Amino acid sequence: MSIWGTLVGGAAGLMLGGPLGALLGALGGYAAVKSGNGVDEAVDGTRSISFTIGVIALGAKMAKADGAVTIDEVTAFREVFHVPDEELKHVSRLFDRAKREATGFEPYAQQLSRLFRDNRTVLEELLDALFHIAKADNVIHPAEDDFLFKVAHIFGFDRAEFDRIRAGHVGVGDADPYRVLGIARTAADDAVKARYRQLVREHHPDTLVAQGLPQEFVNLANEKLAAINDAWDRVRKHRGLAP
Repeated sequence: MSIWGTLVGGAAGLMLGGPLGALLGALGGYAAVKSGNGVDEAVDGTRSISFTIGVIALGAKMAKADGAVTIDEVTAFREVFHVPDEELKHVSRLFDRAKREATGFEPYAQQLSRLFRDNRTVLEELLDALFHIAKADNVIHPAEDDFLFKVAHIFGFDRAEFDRIRAGHVGVGDADPYRVLGIARTAADDAVKARYRQLVREHHPDTLVAQGLPQEFVNLANEKLAAINDAWDRVRKHRGLAP
């Protein structure tokens, strides 16, 4: 069942709880999954729903961080989510409500940090989704950059880790490949190889889906993996290492 079939409010909001649940539940209605025999079943997959609502809420807050929500940012939002036409109205209502409400972004980021405290890789993928939206107009505004760092800090990432994540989005192809991999230039070949393999394992789409990333975000995970592979390929060639 697509994640979009569950995001109708009510039951999903109660199940999720906290500010994310309140945002979802405010739309009213209910959330249910139609089984093969036509019986409604309670929605499962709290982590998957949390990730999705989290990107919606934080994406809405960030999209106006530079003072305006552009067409490019809205288009990027849809690209990240792969929203089917029949579900667009529900997602748009969530996005608009999060954008207009007085609540700051901090409560959403804090709830997500607690929900995924045992899996920082999923939190990193959430940051990647926000970076994708921020760079949609071909520039990351200083206010957006500041917003992203504050979210990363709440998620438990320090400045060096944030810089590594950022390097995978800003100037990809020209970015320092060692920074993208998060390893020192002076590291031994074996250490660089081990780091690369670790990142591939952590960010493989199948692994992330199993840990709470919705299937609809697989393309986003593939984009992350491509940046990691590109960085490794450049380091490998520079060092004369075998593929």
